[in-house]
Amino acid sequence: MNARDRDGEGRARNARPRDGLGRPLPYGARGVERQPEGVVRTPGETVAQAQLLLDAGMPFHAHEVFEDAWKSGPGAEAPLWRALAQLAVGLTHSARGNAVGGARLLRRGASALAGPDGAGGGPAYGMDLPGLARWARELAGRVEAGAAVDAAAEAPHLTGGPGPA
Repeated sequence: MNARDRDGEGRARNARPRDGLGRPLPYGARGVERQPEGVVRTPGETVAQAQLLLDAGMPFHAHEVFEDAWKSGPGAEAPLWRALAQLAVGLTHSARGNAVGGARLLRRGASALAGPDGAGGGPAYGMDLPGLARWARELAGRVEAGAAVDAAAEAPHLTGGPGPA
C-alpha cells in the first residue's frame, strides 16, 4: 500500500510533479512548478497571473489562481472566479483530449458568466465577460466536433484585447 503524501498539518496532498496541463508525472520526473495554494491576490493580480499562465499553455495552473480568488475573496465575487476557474479547467480537459468534460465545463462557465447576474453581477475587473462566454461556447462546439486543442493557442485574452477571445 502506498503512503499518501501529507502536508505539514497532515492533510493529503499529492506531491507528484505535474506537467503543464496538470497531469501527474512519475515521482522524480521533472515537472512544471505548481502554483502555491491559498495565495491572496488583488483582483488585478489574479487576472494578470492567470493570463500569464493561460498564455503559457497552463490553464490548469490558471484555474488554481482563480480558485484562490474564489475561496479568499468576498463571497459576492465567488461566482465570477468560479466561472473563470471552470473555463480554465474546461480548456485543460479539452487540451488533454477529454472532449465531453472539456465542453461541459466550458459551457457551464460560459453560462455562469452570461447568466442573468453575469457571474454575480459584481465587478468584472476589466475582463470581457460576454467575450469570454462567446469564446467558451465556440471552443466547446469545436471540441465536441472533434477538434484537437492546443492550450496556448486557444488561450483566451481575459480583458478582450489581442488574443483569441
